[in-house]
Amino acid sequence: MTDWAEFEELWFVVADGPEGRARLAHLRARIAQFRQGLDARGLETIPGVHPVTPLMVRDSERTRKLVRGFSENGVLVVGLNYPVVPEGDQTIRFQVNAAHTEADIAQVLDVLDRIR
Repeated sequence: MTDWAEFEELWFVVADGPEGRARLAHLRARIAQFRQGLDARGLETIPGVHPVTPLMVRDSERTRKLVRGFSENGVLVVGLNYPVVPEGDQTIRFQVNAAHTEADIAQVLDVLDRIR
């Protein structure tokens, strides 16, 4: 590719073609798998279909412990504590992407079961 116009054309061919639609379907399935796993465990989240999935922890110390536990088990998450979020809204953010497999999501849920 030599210029932006060629890149942009290629991007839309992939993103709007069968490969792009398949990746989007896969991503939606992984998001649903993760959210269903959180729901099945009785955990609070904010409803939606976005790849950024919040887990409402609502306690700073518990958020820190969970983030540490995920890290020690090879799972990258982002913990949000006061003053980034108001007291009582402490959250862990998970980012699901199209490269994640069904097994990846199951592993994260298994880690959650072990550390909570």
